[in-house]
Amino acid sequence: MSANDPNPLRDLFAAADARRGPIHLIDRDFDGVDLYVGNRQAASDPALLAQHGIKAVLNCALNLDVNLVATPAPDSRNQDFGRGPIRYYKLGLIDGPGNPAEMLLAGYLQLRGLMRQQMPDTASYPWPGSGHVLVNCRGGRSRSVILVSLFLHLERPERFPTLAAAIDHVRQMRQLEPIEWPSAPKPVLIEAALWAAQVAESIRALHMARPEADRS
Repeated sequence: MSANDPNPLRDLFAAADARRGPIHLIDRDFDGVDLYVGNRQAASDPALLAQHGIKAVLNCALNLDVNLVATPAPDSRNQDFGRGPIRYYKLGLIDGPGNPAEMLLAGYLQLRGLMRQQMPDTASYPWPGSGHVLVNCRGGRSRSVILVSLFLHLERPERFPTLAAAIDHVRQMRQLEPIEWPSAPKPVLIEAALWAAQVAESIRALHMARPEADRS
């Protein structure tokens, strides 16, 4: 089927996306940091990010790059490089088969780490103060949803004892419509996240089993 052929399901998804805002608050107060999910429009809108107090973006989409460079470096020769107004991180996931399950585990650790990262007080790291975090992909329906769901399940198991419970919460907060649920997130990503959750919990158990003096 070509891109020009009628596709009712694709049309339904496009209509749902048009009704939904580009960004939604998913959960609050991870040591003062609120967590958002959004799409490519949210990730590429510095004014919208500033409106929500977002100071870091984690882009989950392999097939999406966002140029947030505000002040190009003096030695830029071809395409601009330099710093932007926010901290920008990239996790390149495919929205379907092809991702090693380890990438979901890496994404969880990356998200957990960037929330706790402490910026040095130097001119090379001009992002003072803390801020909130946006996790995005192209549509904010699948890759970002599964990563944030995995994070919620592992970080707040008392509220989200299963990955399915976390996915249900993110779908609701992101205003995903029931017609989208079978592919939001993609089943293959859910399978990878289930594996990642098991591995993360095993690592945590091993860590807690070590003598307290040896923990770092």
